[in-house]
Amino acid sequence: MAAISSATRHVPDTLKRTVRSTWGVFGQATRRTRVLPTFLIVGAQRCGTTSLFKALIQHPHVVGPVLRKGVHYFDTSYDRGEDWYRGHFPTRAATRARGDRPRVEVGESSPYYLFHPLAAERIARDLPGVRVIVLLRDPVERAYSAHSHERARGFESEPFERALELEEERLAGEEARLRADPDAYSHSHSHQHHAYLGRGRYVEQLLRLEEHVGRDRMLVMDSESFFTTPEPLFTEVERFLGIPHADGIRFDRHNARPRADMPDALRQRLVSYFTEPDARLAAWWGRTPSWRA
Repeated sequence: MAAISSATRHVPDTLKRTVRSTWGVFGQATRRTRVLPTFLIVGAQRCGTTSLFKALIQHPHVVGPVLRKGVHYFDTSYDRGEDWYRGHFPTRAATRARGDRPRVEVGESSPYYLFHPLAAERIARDLPGVRVIVLLRDPVERAYSAHSHERARGFESEPFERALELEEERLAGEEARLRADPDAYSHSHSHQHHAYLGRGRYVEQLLRLEEHVGRDRMLVMDSESFFTTPEPLFTEVERFLGIPHADGIRFDRHNARPRADMPDALRQRLVSYFTEPDARLAAWWGRTPSWRA
C-alpha cells in the first residue's frame, strides 16, 4: 500500500485530487474491512516528521495510509467519524500475521496532533494501546522554519518578526473555543498555522500527551540527532514499535525549505524566550536537548 502513496509523489496536483477522491469512495465502501493505526507520529511540526515517516514506510513490517502520510483525523476532521478514518488505511488481510511474517504495524503522521488541545484525549479514547512518536527540534529554528512553510502554503502574509508580534492576538481565545466546541475548526486557522512560539513550548504539549496516553507509550526523539545519525535512532523506533531490524532504509531529508538567515538580534531574543520552556522540557525529558547542550 505504501507503493500507491509513493506513486503519487510526482503527479500533478489535479490528478492527485482525482486519485484521492476516487480512493475516498472506494476506501469508505470497504472501511469495515480496514484497520486502525497501531502507531502515530504526532509532531512537532517542522521537526522531521515527514522524514521519519518516509523512512518508516520503507520497512517491510510498516504501512501507512494509502494516499497520504497524515489524515488529520484527531485534530481537524474528528467530526467525520471513525469509519471515515478507518477508510484511509489498509485492510486487515494485508496487515495480519501470516507464515513467518509478524503483524504489520500501521501508522500515520499528523504533526498538529501534538498541539491541538483535544487530540491527545481523542487518541487515547479511540486508539487504546496506540504508540506515539514525537520529534523535537530547536524551537527557534522550528519557529522560523514554520513561518517559511506557512508563507509558502499561503497561510501567512506577514514577515517573521511581525508574525511573532501578532501571535498572541491571533491566537487569543482560539484554544478555549476549540475546547468549548469539540466539533469546531478554527475559522481563522491561526491555532494551526500561526503558533510559531506556542508550538515550541514543547513540555506543555508533552505533559498533556502523557496525561492521556501514558509515558510508556511515548517515544520522544531529538530531531537533530535523527538528521545527523539516523541509524541508531531508527533502531530505537523499531524497538519501540516491536518490529525486527531492517537493513537498507534510506534516510532522506524531506520538506526542507530555503530561507534567509535570521537576524542575530532576533535569534538571541528567541533563545532567551525559550530558556524557561527548554529548562522545563529538560527536567521532564531527563536529558538536555541538543540545542541547549
